[in-house]
Amino acid sequence: QVRLVESGGGLVQPGGSLTLSCAASGRFATINGMGWYRQAPGKQRDLVAHITSGDNSNYADSVRGRFTISVDNAKNTVYLQMNSLKPEDTAVYYCSAAVRIESFSSPLNYWGQGTQVTVSS
Repeated sequence: QVRLVESGGGLVQPGGSLTLSCAASGRFATINGMGWYRQAPGKQRDLVAHITSGDNSNYADSVRGRFTISVDNAKNTVYLQMNSLKPEDTAVYYCSAAVRIESFSSPLNYWGQGTQVTVSS
């Protein structure tokens, strides 16, 4: 069983910064890529940022230049550094990982439980 555990959410003032972490644990062969999504109340879950095992990253237009995704492959951990936070960044942030249980198996998508980020004065 693969488990993703997020941490680092909280309340921050506009213009502030937060760093989210997501650690993958369990029995698996490789992680193809990891990403962060967010879901605000009444809205769909949207991609924030994604990074592949080869360190190729992409960002939603709304966060490009303010957020940075990075990965520590040795620790199976992905980070999201969030700067210049705005009230519209308020949402539950979810970690996702595409995981190969065996080296020859197709990747399966796993989700964390989510962590709340609130940007408010």
